[in-house]
Amino acid sequence: VQLQAFGGGLVQAGDSSRLSCVVSGRTLANYAMGWFRQAPGKEREFVASILWSGGITAYADSVQDRFAISRDRAKNTLWLQMNGLKPEDTAVYYCAARLRMSDDWRTWGPETQVTVSS
Repeated sequence: VQLQAFGGGLVQAGDSSRLSCVVSGRTLANYAMGWFRQAPGKEREFVASILWSGGITAYADSVQDRFAISRDRAKNTLWLQMNGLKPEDTAVYYCAARLRMSDDWRTWGPETQVTVSS
């Protein structure tokens, strides 16, 4: 699986932004896809995940009700819709993939910077 992320940039607090991640290389029926982020001086943290088949989602408490993860199976694209952005959402964001029965996020896309100004 190869991942290529798009989106990010500089936004103001309260704005919305969307990240996308194009997935190639394998059929994804047995994969889960996710978004992670790493803020300056902090460890990388889980943001959201989705099972490619079935679409079951999970979110970090910090983004629940503000962010939405989705996927377009026909376009092999993963999305992260981010609403009500806060300065504390400023981070480098990554898309990632794992086999659905594994806890090992083995494949990572390139970083994309999201900066939220107050």
